[in-house]
Amino acid sequence: MVRKARIRLTSTDYQKLEEVCNELKSIAQKTGVKFNGPVPLPTKRLKVPVLKSPCGEGTATWDRWEMRIHKRLIEIDSEERVMRRIMRIRVPEEVHVTIELI
Repeated sequence: MVRKARIRLTSTDYQKLEEVCNELKSIAQKTGVKFNGPVPLPTKRLKVPVLKSPCGEGTATWDRWEMRIHKRLIEIDSEERVMRRIMRIRVPEEVHVTIELI
């Protein structure tokens, strides 16, 4: 039985997230292992309404700031040579990677 690695990627910058996903996909295709994903998970939206006026007086006008956290899920067969290549990928600071063996 072949064990699988579940790779969960999260980032606020979806373009860098997609770059990492494409690198993982190309590694899987070059080595010929089974690969599922990237499955887009629901995007978390953090909203913060802020009063525009610094003193609190004046009209009640608001700025609405939003931060989006994008998530992807990838399942790949965890052969040793594949996992070594995955560990060598250069991951940007904005992208957080968790690998779980199942």
